[in-house]
Amino acid sequence: MSQGKIVVVDDDPMIRFLVQEYLKAAGFDVDAFEGGKAALAALSTLQPHLLVLDLQMPEMNGFEVLEKLRADPLTAAIPVLMLSANAGEAQTRSSVLADAYLEKPFQMQALLAAVESTKNS
Repeated sequence: MSQGKIVVVDDDPMIRFLVQEYLKAAGFDVDAFEGGKAALAALSTLQPHLLVLDLQMPEMNGFEVLEKLRADPLTAAIPVLMLSANAGEAQTRSSVLADAYLEKPFQMQALLAAVESTKNS
């Protein structure tokens, strides 16, 4: 039985793959996208329990994704775990919008702890 549905958005294919596979191994149902536009288009039908979102992406950064997510009544309540090489910037600029932060690089155990904490809050 799945622990819940998670959507991962990261433009780095290696990070995206590692996060997706680690969360799958932990019992989650995971979909992954390389960009914010594709993820936003899929979120209303996927109805995830959590969005794991990279901050620095080329086409649409994590802040832009987060703003659109919160502006849409269908996706506004989805918890967001933001990944960033600069967690201080993430916390400062979007403290009201994101639910949790994890600074890159991170250990997979820290990712799982943050996911569990965020989805249970």
